[in-house]
Amino acid sequence: MEEESAPATKVAMRAVPDVPLYASFFNHATCRCDELLAHNLASGDRRGMVAFQPRPAAPLAPVLAVVAGIAAFSVMDAAMKAASLMAGVGTALLVRNLMATLLTLPLWLAKGRPVPTRKVALLHVQRSCVTAAMAALFFHGLVRIPMAEGMAISFFAPIIALWFAALLLGETIRPNAVLAALLGLAGMIVIAADRLGAGEYGPDAVEGTIAILLSAVLYALNLVMQRKQAMLAGPVEIALFQNMNVALLLLAFSPFYWTMPDATSLAWAGLGAVLATAALLFLSWGYARAEAQVLVPLEYTGFLWAALMGWLIFGEQLGMGVLAGAGLIVLGCLIGTRGTQKDTLG
Repeated sequence: MEEESAPATKVAMRAVPDVPLYASFFNHATCRCDELLAHNLASGDRRGMVAFQPRPAAPLAPVLAVVAGIAAFSVMDAAMKAASLMAGVGTALLVRNLMATLLTLPLWLAKGRPVPTRKVALLHVQRSCVTAAMAALFFHGLVRIPMAEGMAISFFAPIIALWFAALLLGETIRPNAVLAALLGLAGMIVIAADRLGAGEYGPDAVEGTIAILLSAVLYALNLVMQRKQAMLAGPVEIALFQNMNVALLLLAFSPFYWTMPDATSLAWAGLGAVLATAALLFLSWGYARAEAQVLVPLEYTGFLWAALMGWLIFGEQLGMGVLAGAGLIVLGCLIGTRGTQKDTLG
C-alpha cells in the first residue's frame, strides 16, 4: 500500500450518480463518499484530504480480505462476550482497545508515522465516538442473548437506515425498501416468537435485544464513516487512531464501571484486541478496493461464524426460529440493495 504525493485523481475521474443516502447505507456508503471526493477534487478543494491512493489489487483479493475481516470480527465478538461476562462490558472494551493500540503502534511507526490532516483527524474522532457507543450497546446486549440471535438482529441495520434517511433527510422510500423493511420486521418477530414460545424471553433478553437494535442504528452510520475513512487514510492509520480514540473515550468514563479483571478475562480481551486489529486492517484494505455490490452480501457470513462460536464456546443452540428470522432479514436486505446496486452501476 503506497502513499503518493498526488491526490486520488482516480476517484475524481469516475462519474458518480446522485444516489440517496439510504442507498449508501446499503452499499457500504460508496456513492456519497466518492461523489464528495470527486466534487472536492474538481473544485480544487483538497482540505482535509490525505494523499492516499490504494494500489490496484486482484479482483478476488478485496473479497477475501473482507471475508477474513468479518470472520475476525465475529470470533472477536465471542472473545469479548466471554471477557464481558467475567469483568463487565466497559472493562473488557477498555482493556481490548488499550491492547489494540499497543499492537498497532509498531505498525504505524513502521509505516513512517502517517499523521492525518486536521479534517481527517476529526473524521477519526467522529467515527471513534460512534464506534464506542455502538460497541458498548452491542456487547451489553450480547451478554444477554445468544450470539447467533444477536448477529441476526444486527443485520437489521441497513433496513433501519432507510427510515433514518427518510426522517432526517426527507428522502422518498422506494417500494423495494418498504418490502425490505417489512421482511426485516417479520424476521425480528419470528426470532422473538421462537424465544417466547420456549419461555426464554425474560427482561434480560428484552434489554439485550433493544441494546443490539440501538447498536444496529449506529452500525449503519459506522458503515458510512468506514468507507469514507478508507478513501482518505490507510488501514494502519485507521486502526491506530480508532483504537486509541476509543480507548481514551472509555478511559474518561472508567470511574463509573471499572472492575479489576482476572487473568482469564485479560486473556479473552487480549485475543479480542488481536482479532479486532486484524479485522480493521483487513476491512480497511478491502473497502478501499472493492465495489459495493460485491461487498454487500459478505456481511451475512458473520452469522455463520457467530453461530459456530456461540455453540463451541458458550454451548448455545441454534433454533429453527433464529434461522428462519435471520433468513427473512437477510432476504430483506438483499431486496433493498437490489435497486440501489443497479443505480450505482448505472
